[in-house]
Formats: sequence, C-alpha cells, structure tokens
Amino acid sequence: MISRVMSAELAEHAGRRVTIAGWVHRRRQLKTVSFLLVRDRTGLTQAVAACDLPPEESVVRVTGTVAASGRAPGGYELVSPEVEVLAEPDEAPPFDLYRPVVGASLPTVLDHAPVALRHPMLRAGLEISAASVAGFRETLDRLGFTEIHTPKIVGSATESGANVFGIDYFGRPAYLAQSPQFYKQAMVGVFERVYEVGPVFRAEPHDTARHLAQYTSLDAEMGFVRDHRDVMAALREVVAGMLESVRHRAAPALGLLGVVPPDVPAEIPAVHFTEAQRLTSSDEPDLAPAQERWLSEWAEREHGSEFLFVTGYPMSKRPFYTHPDPARPAYSNGFDLLFRGLELVTGGQRLHRYEDYERALAERGEGTAAYEGYLQTFRYGMPPHGGFALGLERWTARLTGAANVRQVTAFPRDLHRLSP
Repeated sequence: MISRVMSAELAEHAGRRVTIAGWVHRRRQLKTVSFLLVRDRTGLTQAVAACDLPPEESVVRVTGTVAASGRAPGGYELVSPEVEVLAEPDEAPPFDLYRPVVGASLPTVLDHAPVALRHPMLRAGLEISAASVAGFRETLDRLGFTEIHTPKIVGSATESGANVFGIDYFGRPAYLAQSPQFYKQAMVGVFERVYEVGPVFRAEPHDTARHLAQYTSLDAEMGFVRDHRDVMAALREVVAGMLESVRHRAAPALGLLGVVPPDVPAEIPAVHFTEAQRLTSSDEPDLAPAQERWLSEWAEREHGSEFLFVTGYPMSKRPFYTHPDPARPAYSNGFDLLFRGLELVTGGQRLHRYEDYERALAERGEGTAAYEGYLQTFRYGMPPHGGFALGLERWTARLTGAANVRQVTAFPRDLHRLSP
C-alpha cells in the first residue's frame, strides 16, 4: 500500500515529517506565504508553503512537518512542505468545489457528476448511503441471513404490474429484472433466510422527485414465519441497524449536512389499512402521497415515531403471491413502512403452497404457464415465509432531507437521463 498519512490522522503525528496525498481543494496565494488545502477521503489538510501552487483539483503528494495550528482543519497543518504534482486538470470544475454549499443547479451537478460529486456536501449523502448498506448487511448477518446474488436479466416480464425494459438476448426477448422477488423466495428453500443488495429496473414513465428507472433495492426474505408481523419485527431491527451504522460510520457526513438520525421505537406503531382510511377520510383502495404524509405526521404526533406501518392493504392492490389475511380474505398480510411522509418499504407474507398459487392466478384470470419457473419452487415444499424491499435512494433522501432522490444518487437513470 502507498505510504501516506490521512487527513484525519494528522494529530497522531505531531512534530513528525509525513506524506499526504489528495486533490487540491483550495489554494490561497498571498505575498509572502501560500496556503494549500488538500482533500483526501477522510477530510482536509492545510499546508503552508512559500511556492507557487497548482490549480484546484490537481492531484498532489505533499511531504511536510506536522505542526499545531488553530487556523487549520483539525488543528494541525503541514509546514515546510514539498509539493509534488501527480496530475493537473485540463479544465476547471463547472463550479467551485471548495465553497461550503453547492453553487450549481441539479442538472449541472448531474451532467458533471464525476467531478461534482467530489464536493463534500454531495459526497456526504453517498457516504450515508454506503453506511446504510453496511448496516443492512451487518444486521441481517447477525440475524442468520445469507447474502445472495440473483439474475438481473430474466426471461419473463411477469414479476409485477410495473413496466419492464425489454432487451435482445442473443436473438430472444428478455427483460431487465424489476425485482429479485421470485429468486429470493426460491432461495428461502435453500438457506431459510436470505438478502440481496442490487439494482432493479422499472420502465415507468414517472418524472418525479422520488422515482428512478434504476434504483438500488435492499431485499430480504425469511422462512418459518407465523405471519407478516414476524417480517415487520425483522424490518424494525434492520432499520435500527442501518441507523446505528450511519451514526458510527458516517458521523462526519451527518455533521456536515446537519442531520440527526431518528430513533426507532422498540415497536414501530402500526395501523390497519381500514383504520388509515378512516383517519384520512378516504375510501380509495390505496394511499395517495398526501395521505402518506398526513399519516406520518399523525404517527409522530400521537406516537412520537417518524416511522409507521400500514398493514392489511386490499388484496386487489397487492401482487398475486401475497398471503391474504385468514380472518379477512379481502385484505392482505402485507404492509408498507412510511418514513417522514413517504412509503419506504413494501413487504408481507407470501403464499407458500402450490395449490394456493394456482387458485390466486385463476382468480386474476391468469394461468400457470407463464410462471412455471417460479412455481417450481412450491412443488417441493416451502415453509410459510415473507420479506420486504427497501429503496436505498428513497431512504437516503428521507434521512438527509434531500428534496430529490437524484441528489443522493451517484449516476441516476430516469425518464430523461442516460449519461454520464
């Protein structure tokens, strides 16, 4: 590994001569002295030099003596530095990356993402996203889940009601996967408890601040459940673990953005869909965004929780593989998790007997032929099981207060954007 000291480690080397490396974040050249701010993956280091300095975003290696300074980031700086330029930019960034706030519009940021994402405020959202995924994995590993990796090219467009992207697969029609749902259910028969972190694709022509054509889905599926409430309990642990990971792994990013992660109640409050209808004076078979916002405000006001489960959605609004409520078959053993006014997670108990799948498909006017690969799973004995899917970009946007999921997505794909 390259021998270098990171910015966050500078205080540990006071009085010693060390080498740092990174990008020129900012340079200030005065008459008798110059100040060089170097940015690496852990923060900023100030070097005090008596020479001309390379332009912003030059890649440099700097060797100097660590000295205490009340003016420098972290309280220490490099003096008597030797500056070696490893690479210089061919042109200036589209906006100043050293300024405290992003001085560019979202389209400008997205058009120039490879350099724009270097801005500490934009990078911070991605750090929080990464810490969230780490917490997702750590929690499920602790709960006995096994990570799996499923195909993203599939031969059937029947996984959900969403539109799909068709592709030419060696002269045959194929599709980009909308979800790992069918595969993670099959793998319950192998490992009992499984999870996946991966891309999913939705060819839905939504042009909103919360929709993407490709997003990262955090999926989990578990066997031997009593009903959907076991899945909800596991999800509660996952959300709490993700937040704890963010607090631990991304503390500087949280501070930079001024974000205080919410507490997760020991038991997240839950309302049945029919109760949600009553509370919002609605008779619609689904919740509109305005109703989700109202219910979230109600949960915080009445229960002190920024999270709320809505359970028992009508079967007509759930996929065919959803298990109905035995006491009220018109309603499902399914749920959504609302967070700060937005549906963040969808989950529930699944059917697990082959004959129930035959019946469910017949009730929707479909046969089994198109689902044979999927239904094969249930011919050989499957336990009662259920799971959930969480959209990473929505989660990060809600957590950071970003108004648009594209602000916390490195290279978003949507109705209009296919590059960079």
